Amino acid sequence: MNLQRTYNDDHFRVEFQSQRAFIDERPMTLTRKEFELLATLAGNAGEIVPRDLLLTEVWGYHPDVRTRTLDVHIRRLRKKLGSYGDRYIETIFGVGYRFQPFRPSPPFYTQWNVA
Repeated sequence: MNLQRTYNDDHFRVEFQSQRAFIDERPMTLTRKEFELLATLAGNAGEIVPRDLLLTEVWGYHPDVRTRTLDVHIRRLRKKLGSYGDRYIETIFGVGYRFQPFRPSPPFYTQWNVA
């Protein structure tokens, strides 16, 4: 895992050493495995983390093991992240998952400058 002490953006913070996570400054209630998974993803923010690596790092499974536990935990994390769940955790089909740092949506312009 990344050696940084925290991950922090506009809405989400992970304190790796104290094993705490916050969404909009509210502490998240996470199981040990949920925290390990979220910390692994956030510690590699912006990078695709393969399923096999997550299963090995978080659960200690052999890469050949087929299980749905990762998908179940991802679904739980997205729910706990609330309205940000799908924005933060991106599924890379057939490969793994990517934690996307929060980026505000660009403004939508409805007026067109017509000459």
